[in-house]
Amino acid sequence: MLLTSILFLLISNAVSLRRDISILFNRVAIFILFYVILHEVISLSILNKGIGLYSNLLTITNITQIFHIFIFFISILILQLTSFFPRKVLLPAHSWYNNLFNYRIVISNKTKHLNKMGEHLKIIEYPLIILFILSGAVFLMSTSDLVSIFLSIELQSYGLYLLSTIYRNSELATTGGLIYFLLGGLSSCFILLGTSLLYANSGTTNMDGLYIITSISDVSNNVQFWYKPNYINFSLLIFTMGFLFKVSAAPFHFWSPDVYDAIPTIVTTFVAIVAKISIFIFLLELVYYTSSFFFEENTLSSSSNWTFILLMSSLFSLIIGTVVGLTQFRIKRLFTYSTISHVGFILLALSISSIESTQAFIFYLIQYSISNLNAFVILIAIGFSLYCYHSNNKEYRELLDISNSPVQLISQLRGYFHINPFLSLSLAITIFSFVGIPPLVGFFAKQMVLSAALDNGYIFLSLVAILTSVIGAVYYLNIIKEIFFYLPEYNLDPNFSKNSTTDLGVSAFNPGHREIVMSSSISLTISIITLVITLFIFINTEWLSMGTILVQILFKT
Repeated sequence: MLLTSILFLLISNAVSLRRDISILFNRVAIFILFYVILHEVISLSILNKGIGLYSNLLTITNITQIFHIFIFFISILILQLTSFFPRKVLLPAHSWYNNLFNYRIVISNKTKHLNKMGEHLKIIEYPLIILFILSGAVFLMSTSDLVSIFLSIELQSYGLYLLSTIYRNSELATTGGLIYFLLGGLSSCFILLGTSLLYANSGTTNMDGLYIITSISDVSNNVQFWYKPNYINFSLLIFTMGFLFKVSAAPFHFWSPDVYDAIPTIVTTFVAIVAKISIFIFLLELVYYTSSFFFEENTLSSSSNWTFILLMSSLFSLIIGTVVGLTQFRIKRLFTYSTISHVGFILLALSISSIESTQAFIFYLIQYSISNLNAFVILIAIGFSLYCYHSNNKEYRELLDISNSPVQLISQLRGYFHINPFLSLSLAITIFSFVGIPPLVGFFAKQMVLSAALDNGYIFLSLVAILTSVIGAVYYLNIIKEIFFYLPEYNLDPNFSKNSTTDLGVSAFNPGHREIVMSSSISLTISIITLVITLFIFINTEWLSMGTILVQILFKT
């Protein structure tokens, strides 16, 4: 369904002469993803332990299906940002509860401040590229062959390179996308080198064959003559380095702050979240099937296992993501280092590879993806809500690419609680979840990872994770301080009252700044995710049960 939809969207984009109908293409992409989710849900009840497709080129399991649904759902929420106009006029005559869905959207080319046709609403290729990325992500999570692994990760990566530079008039976005492309090509070289080394030693490109070789418990001397344990260990280490680069795990993180800060915020939302989910699910299966080498007891210590690089990367990510984040004054760079710190927790759970740690890994990955999405959507909504305000601060007015990323500095959030208290409280709840304040969902995720680490003897890494969480709260609380403990530097634009809209069906109406509100899609997304983060303690049964069932299926197979 995804590939068929990509073909039709490609033809539609080729014959379309109007760029102002991109909203239609985004809505079509949302319907496509809903249809694909329906197919996944139907097939979810059919499969039990999994099935191999195309001579085991792809392997579909319950874990991959659940995360297919999850990644499609996240993409739908992100596509909403470009599928509807960001603001609407709240007309008093249509604001009664029985006319809740009859609010009129402002459609006026004369109204400059409402920015009817912003840059993000004129890119018809945007949903097409997102579907390409999702195709690569779906294949990567389900792949079972070294060749298809490389093709899948490149399909996903090429789409991300294009998506980063899709704002053609933005010099910053072009620069960020070019950096991403050049350094992403370097990481692909590591993946390809590891693939070639694995094939040279094992003689097969099928991952099932590799898993069988690494799980043999009784090996004769003849097999040890041609099979070199150190060789495959080294190959997997190089292979994994390329994937750690793509999820911006330290010490391979150096590209992500510059890229995430340079590209527009709407694009950053997709690049920073969706690109990581598929890679982590692939690494989950790779770690599970290769964590018990037959040669570990005889020739190598446990620290020589290739998964040791995951532990080291987890340590570096926790430290670098926290310490360097303390010096940041740009909001998206701060979120980037926050992501690096949380990747450290995910890698810690991934490298332990026990039943408890795998359950913690799945739970942490899901909750952090949702929380990170909420933080970026709120940041975008804050930018949309400031369109009728202006500041005398010269630094704010001279920011580059401010039309595509209105909020770039942490200081731009100063006193925002006095402008929009609801968005401020939602952002505060999300940030407290990042910190790990109970009873928010982030607390339970960190508690599960730390519990699994302590049970398996990783005391030092657990202490580092606890200390970095406490230290990281400093830069999170700095955002809270800016929002709630200062007066705003913004004033209403004096030109705003001079604008007038067309006749909206009741009378000529000159909206004030309080009549211009966020669209229902953005408001509902923020509200629902914030409630899930806040009320998780009351709705945790289904979420935790799903993780438990998936882990039991994985470890029983």
